[in-house]
Amino acid sequence: MSHAAPETNSLAIISLVFGILGWSFLPVVGGLVAIVTGHLARSEIRRAAERPQGDGMAVAGLVLGYLALASAVVVLGVVLAFFGGLAWFGAFQ
Repeated sequence: MSHAAPETNSLAIISLVFGILGWSFLPVVGGLVAIVTGHLARSEIRRAAERPQGDGMAVAGLVLGYLALASAVVVLGVVLAFFGGLAWFGAFQ
């Protein structure tokens, strides 16, 4: 008797892929997609009767997505503070 392995949730895979892309090519969009699909994947995995695999991938996508989004916000704040400081300094010259 052979038992088929449970399928991996496709939203969990998408979350992990976009979490990685959030650190390389698509910082804001990749982070947002990773967060949304990660939460959707975890809720689908919890509700499914046969418990598909992929919860770890969904969590990894969520962590990468949240960190990518937070780092993008920090970088934006640093850039705005830098150029705001330059503008302030230039106004008194």
